[in-house]
Amino acid sequence: MSQTSLNLVAISIFLMTLSVLLGPFLNLSPAVPAIATFTILSIATLDSFSLQGKGGTIFLDWIAGFSSEHRDRIVHHEAGHFLVAYLLGIPVTGYTLSAWEAWKQGQPGQGGVSFNDGELASQLEAGKISAQMLDRYCTLWMAGIAAETLVFKNAEGGTDDKSKLIGVLAILGFSESAYQQKLRFHALQAKTLLEENWSSYEALVNAMRQRTSVEDCHAELAVGSKALQNSGMN
Repeated sequence: MSQTSLNLVAISIFLMTLSVLLGPFLNLSPAVPAIATFTILSIATLDSFSLQGKGGTIFLDWIAGFSSEHRDRIVHHEAGHFLVAYLLGIPVTGYTLSAWEAWKQGQPGQGGVSFNDGELASQLEAGKISAQMLDRYCTLWMAGIAAETLVFKNAEGGTDDKSKLIGVLAILGFSESAYQQKLRFHALQAKTLLEENWSSYEALVNAMRQRTSVEDCHAELAVGSKALQNSGMN
């Protein structure tokens, strides 16, 4: 059973206990906590046996999705990854904006932007990676956090992105003291790329809100890049 499922079970036990203690004082029908507990336990069971441990994540993400700011943060975060990948020549293969969409596409966690990272994987498997390759991917991983910070003044997402970056640095033998320095440096690099291509970023955010295909997003960015080049020539 996944940690999320275990959390859901703990919540159901807490609700049932709370209803026993406070129900008589609040005139709360025993059916209310019973239904809530049954629902949560059903989700946890479905999570374990049918959804490969992702049901709890999907449920919690669905609840969070009622917040317009939460949805807005996700699309801005993922658009940051998408645009920086495009600018750095890292092929984008797909994107999702919710845990449900991610599950349907066979992606882990709450989804996000998917990349063709075969070249990175092969270099890591060989035990060495070029400085240019490392810089590109570290900047890519920090782009979501940079985008969120630019738009909302802080970042709520990005834990997995930091973990990926630190994981690669650990494989390459970097010391722990270097991790925070690399995180800050590449976040700044991503921030600069986003600011220099802000109109393209805003157009991409709008396209991703409409679930535009990856191909059409690329076309949108290509048009924006040409327009920027032409304006610079003039």
